[in-house]
Amino acid sequence: MIGPYRIEGYAITSADGMIADATGVMPLALQREADKVYFEDAIESVAAVVHGRRSQEIQPKTPMRRRLILTRSVAGVAPDPVNPLARLWNPAGASLEEALAALGAGGGTVAAIGGPQVYSLFLELGYDAFHLCRAADVRLPGGLRLFLRDRFDGEPDACLRGAGLKAGATAFLGDGVTRTDWTRG
Repeated sequence: MIGPYRIEGYAITSADGMIADATGVMPLALQREADKVYFEDAIESVAAVVHGRRSQEIQPKTPMRRRLILTRSVAGVAPDPVNPLARLWNPAGASLEEALAALGAGGGTVAAIGGPQVYSLFLELGYDAFHLCRAADVRLPGGLRLFLRDRFDGEPDACLRGAGLKAGATAFLGDGVTRTDWTRG
């Protein structure tokens, strides 16, 4: 917990730990219905989502969700010029709690939904849980890793373990997708 916030990460990767191909785009092979249904349900009641400028959330309720968008283009926290429910956030200039207060999020679950800069930042700040889905039949050689390579070469399980999280049982969601919930021991 960071203040009144529970931090949870959500990602789907290929079998080799990639969230996008070598061009930085999430391929259709990773866009699975089972993961989409799980993800939409999981973030239904979060206080806010946090993502980078290239990450997206495309669900029917997306426009109604509060969000922080990681960027270096602002000094600390600033309104998003396009979305009144979003704030631009530079972690070098404002704490997570300051950014969430500016967003009007009074407490609850904060969902980190990508990309690698966001996932790696929260690896340092401290996840309470990370929900790692995998498409076991997809490999993306030379792709974009879930976490930055500065720890354990970005390998998801090693990074989560190294951050003090423990893997629960792996569940089969269908459509070739598994989910492992990593939680703080």
